[in-house]
Amino acid sequence: MKLIFIVLAAFCYLSVVGQHTSGLLHWNKEQSRTEIDWLTEKAKAKTNLYKTDDGKLVFSNGLVSRTFSLTPNGATIGLDLLNNNESFLRSVRPEAEIEINRIRFAIGGLTGQPIHNYLLPQWLLTMKADPLAFKLVDFKIGEIKARFPWEKRAEWMPRNLPWPLPGKELVFRYRLDDSAIRLLTEKFKPQDKARFEYLKAITAEVHYELYDGMPLFSKWIKVINETSGEIKINTFKSEILAVTEPESAVDSKKNWELPNITVESDYNFGGMSNEALFHSSIGWNIDTLYKTQVSYERTTPCLLEAYPKYGPDQTVKAGDAFESFRIWELIHDSWDRERKGLEHRRMLQALAPWATENPILMHVSGSQYEPVKKAIDQCAEVGFEMVIMTFGSGFNVEDETSGNLEQMRKLADYAHSKGIALGGYSLLASRKVGGGNDVVMPKGMSPTFGNSPCLESNWGINYFRQLYNFYEKTGLDILEHDGSYPGDICISKDHPGHTGLEDSQWNQYKRITDFYKWCRGKGIYLNVPDYYFLSGSNKTGMGYRETNWSLPRAQQEIIERQNIYDGTWDKAPSMGWMFVPLVEYQGGGEAATIEPLKEHLPHYGQRLANLFGAGVQACYRGPQLYDSPETEALVKKWVTFYKKHRAVLDGDIIHVRRPDGRDYDAILHVNPFGEEKGLLMIYNPLDEAITSHLEIPVHYTGLKNKINVQEQEDGSEVSIVPVVSDGLADKISLTIKIPAHGYNYYIFK
Repeated sequence: MKLIFIVLAAFCYLSVVGQHTSGLLHWNKEQSRTEIDWLTEKAKAKTNLYKTDDGKLVFSNGLVSRTFSLTPNGATIGLDLLNNNESFLRSVRPEAEIEINRIRFAIGGLTGQPIHNYLLPQWLLTMKADPLAFKLVDFKIGEIKARFPWEKRAEWMPRNLPWPLPGKELVFRYRLDDSAIRLLTEKFKPQDKARFEYLKAITAEVHYELYDGMPLFSKWIKVINETSGEIKINTFKSEILAVTEPESAVDSKKNWELPNITVESDYNFGGMSNEALFHSSIGWNIDTLYKTQVSYERTTPCLLEAYPKYGPDQTVKAGDAFESFRIWELIHDSWDRERKGLEHRRMLQALAPWATENPILMHVSGSQYEPVKKAIDQCAEVGFEMVIMTFGSGFNVEDETSGNLEQMRKLADYAHSKGIALGGYSLLASRKVGGGNDVVMPKGMSPTFGNSPCLESNWGINYFRQLYNFYEKTGLDILEHDGSYPGDICISKDHPGHTGLEDSQWNQYKRITDFYKWCRGKGIYLNVPDYYFLSGSNKTGMGYRETNWSLPRAQQEIIERQNIYDGTWDKAPSMGWMFVPLVEYQGGGEAATIEPLKEHLPHYGQRLANLFGAGVQACYRGPQLYDSPETEALVKKWVTFYKKHRAVLDGDIIHVRRPDGRDYDAILHVNPFGEEKGLLMIYNPLDEAITSHLEIPVHYTGLKNKINVQEQEDGSEVSIVPVVSDGLADKISLTIKIPAHGYNYYIFK
């Protein structure tokens, strides 16, 4: 009880009773709106909580606003994109739902809206509170707190991004009242008339965050058990948002256009993109209350709901609290693919700033002292920053013998003496461990990767104990965690970490994400081929098929650039890895192999140009990075290029022309807040040189009127090129020259 009051005291407390909203700014929509492009200009307006003339609350940062009623209950009654004067909300729903001990309750919300196509202010005057819902008690506003520790920052960070994000947290507290308890008693008619009284000692909090300078909200719920006994949280919905539909279709459709909101969740597993969250925590669902929609079958997916697909079925002890996963809602101001992708990328970089770490890394194919020492020495010589003992190298975090731990500690110390980070690969899922420790799937279902251990089995619990112990004792800096938890459920009753199906997914996910958050606090770099950015991982796959690296070398060059071009619509360059097999990989023979490196310098140089020119780091897999002075000089050249232009190369990519092998292909790096605002990288796959006159989109460089353009860094004269102004389609005209089977680049300032 004391702890709760301490937490409350950390906020500015504002009572709902009597509408005591003194101290809040007065809401004026026109004056509060900020006219900036948040992608190219720094925020002018900060997040604030406002009051309206009729007693409503408005949570806004000048770009977006979310409006709340306070009586007869708390409810979202507005969601607006201010620059476009666009309303995204069409209907009032509960703020959340919670099922406690098998009884489902709404949290907040209003009932009685006559139709659900749109919401008129005058309708709110006659709308009622659900008598069985949790009722709003009070609210508070305070500073945003870090989700988990992130203090140890790598030297290769491109810029000092803030953690936590600046903005405000708004918290609404809800409780059941006497009338709700009375109705429950009448409904269930228990012999014990006081059976439901304990529910009055449960507090439901609805949390919102809004960030300065971004059209981005976060939301989650917290349930505090102030009763004298345990309660069970069977399931919940932390968001129920009736959003305006973007299309009207009478006939049934397979692929609907979804509302112009990108949703992220930190409860996400089973893939390399955020699409996996639709299987874990998010649903664009059918709105059964929306009887007047155009769809004849009433199947328009325009109800955003956030909920776990299983459970969580969590027991909350007296005095403890349960907290849901968090979601983030990015409100888009355009349907343009490039702009939406850029907004999404900026969102992820802000919410997971460690994902902007982009170390230059090598995958060494051994784990014994001498091969790893050689790799460390070569990396230090040419400017690489990280060595990972790759799959098949013999690196084993499950080997806790003193000899293994001592050797890894010795290698870590040597790597650190050379300024190199060191770590290795461990396989989690997609293997069978036996002994009753594998997931037991419901009938008709199979594990995502064919086999998988249960993370809450004895083996799984011990495996994570081994991980903590290994990294504590060795001082290693990197974990490449393959086959991370993919969301497999488990019906076993014999695993100590879960009781059955309903809590199996929640508990397994917590097991792995608790470890990842610990790694983030320790500064351990996480290469994870799944979408764990919001739980602390640094990088996932950019998008590739492993067998492609057994194709002939010339084909690999084009496919590599295609993978990068396609993979950076939703990922910044730092967020995805590529792959360079220095030795034969899964077949292909001599035609696919780069070794001996000195005999394939043109190809090796093109791969380095592809990757460093895109700001995308690859896993250079083999025993060595160079095998001659000429090879060493080539690698050094591209490392030097990347480090000189790192700030802009790690910035976002604007897509100019996709690689197809028939003409030039090009990408434009942009960094509107840096000295170098843009870097245009152009490749020529043809047998002859290309000279062409191009129009390059430059809006997202942030440059206006004119641009200083320099071709490479050969001391050539800087050209002053005028910008043709056309809003988001600002452009410059540029004559470019590219040698046969070569590249060129242009720096914009």
